[in-house]
Amino acid sequence: MKTLRNCTLLTLTAGVAMAVSAGANAAETLKLAHFVSPAHVVNSSIVYPFKDGVEEQTNGELEVKVYPGGELGSGPTEQYPRVLQGVADIVWGLPGYTSSQFKKSMVVEMPGAIPDDMHGYDMLWNAYEDQMKSEFPGTKPLALWVSEPNIFIMKDEEIRTPEDLEGLKIRVSGEMTAALIDAYGGTPVQMPAGEIYNSLQTGLIDGLVTGASAVNDFKLDEVANVYSVGAPLGHIMFYLAMNQNKYDSLSAEFQQAIDDNSGEKLSRSGEQGWNARANETLKAIREDADNKVIELSPEEITAFERIADTFREKRLAEKGTNDVLDAMRGE
Repeated sequence: MKTLRNCTLLTLTAGVAMAVSAGANAAETLKLAHFVSPAHVVNSSIVYPFKDGVEEQTNGELEVKVYPGGELGSGPTEQYPRVLQGVADIVWGLPGYTSSQFKKSMVVEMPGAIPDDMHGYDMLWNAYEDQMKSEFPGTKPLALWVSEPNIFIMKDEEIRTPEDLEGLKIRVSGEMTAALIDAYGGTPVQMPAGEIYNSLQTGLIDGLVTGASAVNDFKLDEVANVYSVGAPLGHIMFYLAMNQNKYDSLSAEFQQAIDDNSGEKLSRSGEQGWNARANETLKAIREDADNKVIELSPEEITAFERIADTFREKRLAEKGTNDVLDAMRGE
């Protein structure tokens, strides 16, 4: 009888130990939300490199479930509140949609901010800890990067000089680009990317400023037909951010998997993906006889640069962000 009791005790002890061990690395699912289609470049360059890396490193014990197309909430301006409230554990967003929150971060979007020998993601991570961290309360940024250079995407309107923008309504993604278009003489109109197609088709806007990758991602080639390339129009900044409390609640093993598959490594993937998509898209646009692609001459670019340089210097002084740009550049 004593032997039976000992065996039973050993069996129970082993079972408890196994349960505790399993609980330490229990399977867990992270909800990753964004507001664009599964075909958007964010999926191939950011979402799935992160998802696949994390799941492989944890043998599938930490799953990243993707909710595209606004499945957890369609409003792109609500992305940051969505992750803070725990509706999603991770979100993709554009600081430009809530510009007032990201005054320092969006310095990287300014024309001429990124030197030829630097990348946007390098600059953002250079300045994150000392300058930008306060702009991401309650979250842990997993990636920070910028788009390819912006271009003019127009319907029937040719843009070769700042004067050509007079009287035209130009869609922009954020306050900084809105101020730049105003400086160039156009009328900026802010709206979510999902509204561009219909607005351009119906004449609510005459064109827009964004990267060429958006043409493919939002089928803008169906409603736009004139593209001006080379003007200093800056870039668009993006973030992938995770709820900090959710991250803190994970095991050390799961946290390590997230860390190993995010940060500068993931940011580089995003920036390279955006640029590759832009190059592919511009090539297709140039090959389509229905399109007119205007490659601005050095003289035409200079006319824009004079205004852009003044704009950048004035804005840095007004916003008190010269030190932010210096930090981004490692100066």
